[in-house]
Amino acid sequence: QVQLVESGGGLVQPGGSLRLSCAASGSIFSINAMGWYRQAPGKQRDLVAGISSGGSTNYADSVKGRFTISRDNANNTVYLQMNSLKPEDTAVYYCNAELKRRYRDSVKNYWGQGTQVSVSS
Repeated sequence: QVQLVESGGGLVQPGGSLRLSCAASGSIFSINAMGWYRQAPGKQRDLVAGISSGGSTNYADSVKGRFTISRDNANNTVYLQMNSLKPEDTAVYYCNAELKRRYRDSVKNYWGQGTQVSVSS
């Protein structure tokens, strides 16, 4: 009923850039916060960047100054611009959205399928 579809992952060299996109679709009334998480092998899934419905942002210390999160509310889409990529950024990146469905009172979290980002020479 609600789906988050990601795109933009891939393989890049250190110092390169990628832009991830995540579009939410389905029976959506409104979207509150959206964010990007990542999970490397053997590690927990951590927040990379988040953005509120009002546009305020927060970043993990490891990506601050290199990554930028933004959203297009009209299209229910969140982006993550990743610059100056490092091998340590290699992980599966997941989109997350906290949203209210149509005809439902409560909010709920949804996850994208994940997209692989690999940074290697």
